[in-house]
Amino acid sequence: MSDEGAFCVYGAPPTSLAATPVGAVQVSPGVPGASRLEDFAPESLAGAVVAAPPGAVERRYTLALALRALKPGAPLTALAPKVKGGSRLRKELEAFGCQVAEAARQHQRICQTVRPQAPSGLDAAITAGGPQIAEGLGLWTQPGVFSWDRPDPGSLLLITALPSLSGRGADLGCGVGLLARAVLAQPCVSPLDLVDYERRAVEAARRNLDDPRADFHWADARSAPDLAGLDFVVMNPPFHDGGLEDKELGQAFIRRGHQILRKGGVVWLVANRHLPYEGVLGSLFSKVALKGEGGGFKIFEARK
Repeated sequence: MSDEGAFCVYGAPPTSLAATPVGAVQVSPGVPGASRLEDFAPESLAGAVVAAPPGAVERRYTLALALRALKPGAPLTALAPKVKGGSRLRKELEAFGCQVAEAARQHQRICQTVRPQAPSGLDAAITAGGPQIAEGLGLWTQPGVFSWDRPDPGSLLLITALPSLSGRGADLGCGVGLLARAVLAQPCVSPLDLVDYERRAVEAARRNLDDPRADFHWADARSAPDLAGLDFVVMNPPFHDGGLEDKELGQAFIRRGHQILRKGGVVWLVANRHLPYEGVLGSLFSKVALKGEGGGFKIFEARK
């Protein structure tokens, strides 16, 4: 990538804790349309602020990518809530050869450093956190993606309950393509739009689904892409935002599914049993049926 001398920001660090220059390049895989930190040339960035992710492997991967891309001596600020990896940030940066100044504010740990002349261990961290086939999943995946190293039990339950599907459909919140793979095994499905806000999930799904009927979209399923008149939608909607439970998130997925269906089209979804989706389903769809329960999950069929 040719943004020589650019300043990058990963995620949405609180401005009260870490100043980000105007025009900083967003590089988070969870922000549709952002640049890929992986693509920046080594020793090309003038600085970086990283809202470090909570997973240890993903966090070291992100820090290593940032350090690789920074010019020697360029500043790096990395921060995270203490209980979500912040307490480990300093040691992780020191393991890469950085000298770190640490502060604690607003329940977060803020680490400031500069890129050393010769950081250590970057390649190993980048390899460990990069795209890979997880043994427990049998698909291309990457640390940081939802249920990245094992099949999600809710999706597996939905797969067992799916009827014969046909026509054009969508998988909202497709992840690495576990559910979409089962849908595309049905010969009367064509095409299938796979939508996810997480770039790494979409990239993995592309590798897992070598099928001309699959169309991939790195986008927020609640508002994009511009889909309409679909015959069916399948989903295992998320219900966490920034690590906190957000019931409205899954309800917004349901509303979006209703919007993009044709009259008579159907949504098949799986949800944790405690989530209050019955109300929004009943208010939107002409017919709603509970099609299965098990393992703390419930499956609904909702027809428009």
